[in-house]
Amino acid sequence: MVKKGAENFVLDGANPSAEGDDADDGGDDSGDNQPVLDLADQFRLAKIEGGMSKKSYQSELKKYMKALTEKLKERGTPEEDIKKFQSEAPAAAKKILGNWDNYDIYQGESMAENSMYVLVDFREDGMTPYMTVWKWGLEEYKV
Repeated sequence: MVKKGAENFVLDGANPSAEGDDADDGGDDSGDNQPVLDLADQFRLAKIEGGMSKKSYQSELKKYMKALTEKLKERGTPEEDIKKFQSEAPAAAKKILGNWDNYDIYQGESMAENSMYVLVDFREDGMTPYMTVWKWGLEEYKV
């Protein structure tokens, strides 16, 4: 989690500047610093307010898995890896659905059909978020 206010980001646990006065760091300090999920903010993920029913997610997941299998084939993923994905997916889906009520659901800003939903839950301390994604649906790229 980070705190975001206008153009100013404050990392949790960050120390003030060693030089002393941070009063004019060039950022716009108007407004309160609001806590945001850093990954959701950086990747412009939109929280689905009100969540999503388990049944709706199951329906969307079925479509996503079919589209992802096609995408893996297009990428030239070896057939044995695709079979591994298909064999591991049901157990992962069962685990996700078993914890369904604890998730906040996020989606990319394009909200494209058959896109991956990003599921966010919090560790036992209630403060530390973690995201659940389908690793086979991630694409690596250099920045």
